[in-house]
Amino acid sequence: MTSAEIIALADRYLFPTYARAPLALVRGEGTRVWDADGREYLDFFSSTVVTNLGHQHPAVVRAIEQQAHQILHVSNLHYCEPQARLAERLVRRSFADRVFLCNSGAEANEAAIKLARKVGHARGDGRYEIITLLNSFHGRTLATIAATGQEKVRVGFEPVQQGFRYAAYDDPAALEAAISPRTIAIMVEPVQGEGGIVAPPPEYFQALRALCDRHGLLLIFDEIQTGMGRCGTFFAYEQLGVTPDIMTLAKGLGAGVPIGAMLAAAPIADILDKGSHGSTFGGNALTCAVALAVCDVLESEGALGNCQAMGERLRAGLAALAGRHPTIRAVRGRGLLLGAELDQPGGPVVARCLARGLIINCTANTVLRITPPLTVSAAEVDAALAILDGALAA
Repeated sequence: MTSAEIIALADRYLFPTYARAPLALVRGEGTRVWDADGREYLDFFSSTVVTNLGHQHPAVVRAIEQQAHQILHVSNLHYCEPQARLAERLVRRSFADRVFLCNSGAEANEAAIKLARKVGHARGDGRYEIITLLNSFHGRTLATIAATGQEKVRVGFEPVQQGFRYAAYDDPAALEAAISPRTIAIMVEPVQGEGGIVAPPPEYFQALRALCDRHGLLLIFDEIQTGMGRCGTFFAYEQLGVTPDIMTLAKGLGAGVPIGAMLAAAPIADILDKGSHGSTFGGNALTCAVALAVCDVLESEGALGNCQAMGERLRAGLAALAGRHPTIRAVRGRGLLLGAELDQPGGPVVARCLARGLIINCTANTVLRITPPLTVSAAEVDAALAILDGALAA
């Protein structure tokens, strides 16, 4: 099928819930993808920050092939080795003592919300409320749109799930003022991705940790985008001088296969007991085998170091572009989760980049989201910057 035929077929039969670009991809390798007409693109969006290791990484392909020849799925009423080994690996790499495996970031955040409420119930003090931050994004389910600090995602889906309050980002005093006798947790992204690639300094998160300790609250880190090496360390919290009580993962954890995880430290980790939560496909043998391969690559192939080096190169290149294009008002982010804020809507720039063979994204209307694979090369970074330079000048 040609690109036009694929797009026409999809537009005829799929719900129109996405603002799709006119692009039908059929093949990928590393940082490069090809459409159905054979045209090549640099993928500096990593398929919504999912393909952290690039497309078709050999370790990922090998894990899929090997696991597919053994067993694809095991009910969570039984045990399987990839699931147990993945949980052990995530615990060993983090602050956590236990892992709940699911299918997506929204499911992981749902699990975190349920765990926080269960902790409040177990304490017997009636606490159930979770404070999240304005412009945050935590998912598309009913509970996670209620958690999301953006009114636009809730319009038309009222009544909204109760039990959430919102406070201004990067303002500990405003957040403390939002705490009530019913508050049980604060939920925060280390970098607001959908909110415009906003990355407060470590001192802000240290203030949140102190606030939680002072008021007996849980600190939940939503690392759906920032986790699994995206910011240059295995988890973003490692750079902030704080340890959360609960953390959620997805996106890069599966390198293209759907998986999510909720991690928690003892003693609260044992509060979700038998029958209190579950997932039919969560911890699927195939996805866990892939996630283990992702962990192997992050630990052994220099991907984290490359992310740090290429992140600095890309940030410096964007700063240089800002010097030539006054429309760029700011460059921000961590590692290879970077944003360039424009003084105008970014959609036209994204479209011009696509026409020139570069895939990027626009978030918060004016922020170019630039998130290549952690394995991106210096030559690819330079090529992308040259395309962006031309798109900004057009």
